[in-house]
Amino acid sequence: MDTEATAARIADGDRRALARAITLVESGREDHRAQAIELLEALKRLKRQAIRIGLSGTPGVGKSTFIEAFGCSLTGRGLKVAVLAVDPSSARSGGSILGDKTRMERLSREPGAFIRPSPAQSQLGGVARRSREAIALCEAAGFDVVLIETVGVGQSETVVAEMSDLFVLLLAPAGGDELQGVKRGIMEMADLILVNKADGDLKPAATRTCADYSGALKLLRKRPQDPEGFPKAMLVSALEEEGLEKAWDEMQFLIKWRKENGFLDTIRAEQARYWFREEVRQGLLRQLETGAAKAVMERLGTEVARGEITASQAARTALARIADR
Repeated sequence: MDTEATAARIADGDRRALARAITLVESGREDHRAQAIELLEALKRLKRQAIRIGLSGTPGVGKSTFIEAFGCSLTGRGLKVAVLAVDPSSARSGGSILGDKTRMERLSREPGAFIRPSPAQSQLGGVARRSREAIALCEAAGFDVVLIETVGVGQSETVVAEMSDLFVLLLAPAGGDELQGVKRGIMEMADLILVNKADGDLKPAATRTCADYSGALKLLRKRPQDPEGFPKAMLVSALEEEGLEKAWDEMQFLIKWRKENGFLDTIRAEQARYWFREEVRQGLLRQLETGAAKAVMERLGTEVARGEITASQAARTALARIADR
C-alpha cells in the first residue's frame, strides 16, 4: 500500500480507500500492522475531529432501528455520518454475520452516510479491538458524527465509553425499576439514557420506565464532566421518529458544555492514555504466543495438572522466564 496516496484519498473522502484502510487496521498480520500505524500517523496531521457517540443496549432494544432513524435525521441536517457497528463472533467458528448494513437499508442509501460492520472476535466489552482506529480513519475522511454501535451484551459493556465523547444507552420499556437503574457498570457510564419504543401500546410502559430511571440517575454520584441535569433519561420512538431531534439537541448541548469547560480535551487525553496502556497489555499477551513461551507454558501446565506445583507458583515461574527472554 502506498501510504501517502491512500492517506490523500481518505482525506478527500474516498469511501473505497476508507473501507480498505479499516480492513487494514483490523488485520492481525504484522506487516499490515506496520502499514496501519504508518497510515494513522500520516492522517493524524489533518487534525480533524468528529462527534463520537457510543451507543449500547441489550439485543432487541432497537439499536439498528434507532441508528437508522437517527442517522437519517442527521444526514437530513447536512451532516456526514459514519456508523461503526460491531457484531458478535461465534465462539465455535469465529465467524460473524455482519448484517447491520442490511438492517439499515434506508441509511445505507444516504449519500452522507457510511456504514461499516466489524466482528467482535475475542474482544470483550462490546467493541472490536481496532474500533478506536476505525474512528480516527472516519474522522480523517471528513465525517461529522461517528456512531459506534456495540454488540449489546449487558452491564459490563463499558469499553465504548473509552472511545466516545458521549455514551448513549438505549433501554426498552419495562426493563427494570429504580434498583436496576442504580446498579454500577454501564448505567453509571451513560451520559444519556434513551427509552426506545415509546409508541403504541408500549408508550405508557416506556413513560414509567423513563420516570424510574430519571429517579435512579439522581441517586448516582455527580460527575465533574456533567452540567446540571445530566445524565438524563428521555423517551424516543425510532419507529415513529419521535424524540430524535430533542435527543440530538441534548447531545449537542452536552458536547458544547464539555468543550467550553475543558472537559472534552481532558476526556480525550485520558482515553488516549487508556488505549496506550491497552496496546502495551495486548503486546505483552502476544508474547505468550511465541514458540518459546508456548513451550514453557506447556511444560509448567503439565506439572500443574499432575499436582507437582501450584498454579500460582507456575504462573510466577512462567512470567519470570518470559521476561528474561
